[in-house]
Amino acid sequence: MTTNHAHTALITGATSGIGKAAATSLAGSGWRVLLGARNPQRAQAVVDEIRTLTGSDQLDVVQMELTSLESVRMAAQQALELAPRLDVLINNAGTVTNDRHITDDGLEMIMQTNHFSHFLLTSLLLPRLLESDDARVINVSSGGYRRAVPMPLDDLQLEQHWGRMQPYVISKLANVLFTNELHRRYEAQGLSAFSVSPGAVKTNFGEGPRGIMRLVFAVIRPFFLTPEKGATPLVELATGADKRADAGAFYERHEHRELAPTAQDPEAALGLWERSVELTGADWQTI
Repeated sequence: MTTNHAHTALITGATSGIGKAAATSLAGSGWRVLLGARNPQRAQAVVDEIRTLTGSDQLDVVQMELTSLESVRMAAQQALELAPRLDVLINNAGTVTNDRHITDDGLEMIMQTNHFSHFLLTSLLLPRLLESDDARVINVSSGGYRRAVPMPLDDLQLEQHWGRMQPYVISKLANVLFTNELHRRYEAQGLSAFSVSPGAVKTNFGEGPRGIMRLVFAVIRPFFLTPEKGATPLVELATGADKRADAGAFYERHEHRELAPTAQDPEAALGLWERSVELTGADWQTI
């Protein structure tokens, strides 16, 4: 294990909302933080802001576009070059849209952004993570996963499941099932994997949708948590020594919660893993 570097975390979606707040908190605690972001100029401005707030000089930008698997592969390589040590990966970035879009990889955009690209990223970074004596992967989900239909393994492009919030909540169910299978496969090698719902947080999430979804977000947004409060559970799971005892768990903010039946199905978790390997080309066999 590399010991001549500070504890290091990579956070996707780190230029706004809870990703930015988590990056700020970790940097203020002496961690090295890699900020995963689509726009490098915006990310550099966030780095400068966090540096001013915390005094940290251990901040780097990793450019990644989660709608492109090739971009994810390039981002993983960049992260490995920047970080001789990697202790925590926080898969935080997410999206929701009204319309169904297919990316250049041939994948439905919400599922690719919220699940498939993070699945691939985790596979590429896992060997470096496992060199840490306290490796953790934190997948940001949502309590809304309970509203999802059972994981539609024969329709991961969501052709038959498009409408209302199903695409989003199915992707959030995928986050939990991915966590479950990741925990099952790699706990014995020292990896602690968690899924977490940070709660309803005031971010720019939900600004893309239109119509009734946009109206709903506008009505309830004043009651949302601040990004700083929303980020607290992520930081706790990343740093809390006591959390390792609950590796594999789903957290609703600070509380360990029992999973709904759709998220407890080991066959669904295994099936999603296998289909995700097929669709992304992720290679877990070398680990």
